[in-house]
Amino acid sequence: MSSIREIKRRIRAISNIQHVTGAMKMVAAAKLRRAQSQVWAARPYAQKTAEVAGRLALAPDAQMLPLVASREVNKTCYVLIIGDKGLAGAYNANLIHLVQDCLAKEEKPAALIILGRKGVQYFRQRSVEILKYYLDIGDEPDLSLARGLARQLMEIFLDGQVDEVNLVYARFYSALRNVPQVERLLPIETPSVEGVEMADYIYEPEPMRVLEAILPRYCEIKVYQALLEAKASELSARMVAMDGATKNSGEMIDQLTLSFNKARQAAITTELLEVATGAEALKAQG
Repeated sequence: MSSIREIKRRIRAISNIQHVTGAMKMVAAAKLRRAQSQVWAARPYAQKTAEVAGRLALAPDAQMLPLVASREVNKTCYVLIIGDKGLAGAYNANLIHLVQDCLAKEEKPAALIILGRKGVQYFRQRSVEILKYYLDIGDEPDLSLARGLARQLMEIFLDGQVDEVNLVYARFYSALRNVPQVERLLPIETPSVEGVEMADYIYEPEPMRVLEAILPRYCEIKVYQALLEAKASELSARMVAMDGATKNSGEMIDQLTLSFNKARQAAITTELLEVATGAEALKAQG
């Protein structure tokens, strides 16, 4: 009987877990729909801003601008955008491994700026310089957060605290696919002449003043786009992970139910045999 009670206890426990993972899957799916629509809406603007900035940066005088000018890299900063919570499969682990690979390849000092509790918890235990960190970003990244972060990144770059700034985040492709990647933010990369359509545009005011005005906005939009991509990737990873956990719970319940039925049948058979044996013994005595 103790075996039957133990099986029933396990079935109840796994059933409770299944209800939780099922609810988390539905919540993640609902949030993912909003995050995905934000990603699709922001991408055309980000791409057009990058296109205009890239075309203007091809001007001969553009290399004089501090945000564009290349310089010797003595210290690199990686901006890691990761989750505040777990239960998202390998999402957080993949980003951490990518940053570790980048740090291992660096021959000169490197530092981190981390957005997300999971990254802070991990790298606090390692000998890595953390310049700044942000916690509890929420499920809908705010443009004001991106603007503030972009300004801080431009400030530490212009002050010479770091010579290169890279964004590390997962790019969202679909609910089933996201790819961790490293993307340089500063100095701003200029495209090759072959990669840009050379048209005769008229700028008002003159191109260099337009470029000076658009570069800070370009950085802000790029950071904001990375935040949106990262959040959509995290939610999709959590939805897939919770869906898998719910299905696995169902399979475990089926197996335990089968074991429970076998154990109960065995117990009933044993009791019947004991009754029959007792009846036979009484009949022999009578």
